[in-house]
Amino acid sequence: MKIDGEVTTGLGKAAYFLSQEFYTREFEKNLGFIPYPGTLNVIVSDKYLDEISEIKNNCQNLIKPDEGFGAVKYINATLNNIIYGAIVFPAKTTHDENYLEFIAEKRLRDELNIDDGDIVTLEF
Repeated sequence: MKIDGEVTTGLGKAAYFLSQEFYTREFEKNLGFIPYPGTLNVIVSDKYLDEISEIKNNCQNLIKPDEGFGAVKYINATLNNIIYGAIVFPAKTTHDENYLEFIAEKRLRDELNIDDGDIVTLEF
């Protein structure tokens, strides 16, 4: 699946969660990198919601949490055909379904010089 979406500022909560050792250890083991402590937040069109929901519900990649934290599903993905990473689906989230969170090894806003409102392509 390949979709375009608009970059937006998140709530800043991902930095805390992606700094937790049990998450970073599992992402490194399963994806081959320790994610930058933050996500690139991308809003996609509502027309993709059924497909995204199906992918999320059928996803077998799961990081089980330590006590007090939520599980995280993830799927391998590529951003703009050049950045390898993953889309994460936290069990505990306040985001709408059309709000995707992409993780990668580097801070993507700096790496790709992108800002809120820019359009990016996710492929997964």
